[in-house]
Amino acid sequence: MNSVEESIEVAVPLRTAYNQWTQFKTFPRFMSSVKEVEQLRPHLVRWVIGAGPVRREFTVEIVEQRPDSLVAWRCLDRWAGHRGEVSFRGLAPDRTEVVLRMRFEPHGVKGRVLARAGATPRAVRAELGRFKEFIEGLGQECGAWRGVIHHGHVQPLEPDPPGSRVAGWPVG
Repeated sequence: MNSVEESIEVAVPLRTAYNQWTQFKTFPRFMSSVKEVEQLRPHLVRWVIGAGPVRREFTVEIVEQRPDSLVAWRCLDRWAGHRGEVSFRGLAPDRTEVVLRMRFEPHGVKGRVLARAGATPRAVRAELGRFKEFIEGLGQECGAWRGVIHHGHVQPLEPDPPGSRVAGWPVG
């Protein structure tokens, strides 16, 4: 298995960065290879990715989710064998570090060649850069899901603060 770890600092509060990351449906707005995302259940997400005429679909399970801290997943489809996590760390009231770690198995000759050439770290770095532009451009999250998932089991939702724009799932 190959692995990649990339991080970026975003100029928004920790809660804002985390809340926006939980809005998987918005990923096509900033991730170039993501065409569609559908939240099937709080812990199951269907992804459609592609470049040009090539499209792939797969489902991931969110195995761990801790508000303002971590979202970890594993792919349920063998051909797309990957797992990963994104963690969040407040650096200042209006600055957050976002760290993405992913383990993946390249498929086919082209996948192995691209992996050896370092294409995946560059792609992850670029996608994180687009997330930074997206969230900083918005200035606030467009929704949130503040539930906890532990070992793939959904825990009760955190109560929303009075007057909050965030509630339930999925939003965005």
